[in-house]
Amino acid sequence: MTRSIALITGASSGIGAEYARLLADDHDLVLVARRADRLGDIAGELRARGAAVDLLPADLGTHEGITAVADRLAAGDVRLLVSNAGAGGYAPLVDVDPADIDRLFTLNAVAPVQLVRAALPGMLSAGEGAIITVASLLAFSGGLEDPRAPRRTLYAAAKAATVAFTRTLAGELADTPIRTQVLLPGVVATEWNGGVGRDIPWAMPPQDVAAASLAGLRLGETVCTPGLEGQAAALDALRSAESALVTGGNQPTPAARYRGPQA
Repeated sequence: MTRSIALITGASSGIGAEYARLLADDHDLVLVARRADRLGDIAGELRARGAAVDLLPADLGTHEGITAVADRLAAGDVRLLVSNAGAGGYAPLVDVDPADIDRLFTLNAVAPVQLVRAALPGMLSAGEGAIITVASLLAFSGGLEDPRAPRRTLYAAAKAATVAFTRTLAGELADTPIRTQVLLPGVVATEWNGGVGRDIPWAMPPQDVAAASLAGLRLGETVCTPGLEGQAAALDALRSAESALVTGGNQPTPAARYRGPQA
């Protein structure tokens, strides 16, 4: 059996590690994360199951780390890219160190775009490939007033960019064999954000999140929301709202509310 190569970022724990476990039976793996020791631990487990595993320690919050992984993808042999690495950086914007803004956006928004750009030529040349980019339901939380939600200005902005990027890219690639998916998990029971998700009753196990994503990829879903029943109807409503904003807003004159006496 021919084994394809999958490259997974953020593979040392959580959702990334579960992707690796689920793919190990029929893929060889390139595992990327900052923590080389943790990568080594999971690599031994996966090699015992017959997967060839290469380790690529890299910090995707830096441009040097992105370049290292992009160079590996430029070899052209990776057929599945799982761009999962990320960090919350949860805090009110006024409390975020200005030096951290670039790092958080680089990790959460710039790195996925750069890695997809590096992977696409090889996939297009081979006539096969798939890309999964992990975002978050918090991408849609700009108007959410739930006090339990984290202070998330930077994170929500980066993940919203990832959602828009992947959905638009899917349109660009519609006439090619390349499949794309953006994954939108809710709360997940992992080490993320100090492990608080492990104590939240509605948190989903990371193995279920990764399994749903791979099942959704097989189903041809560009958007995968693991916990959402009626996803098709929700996405139809989203597209209708987007059309109303974009089409309705592209007019030669300002809306009536801006033209009355009160304006």
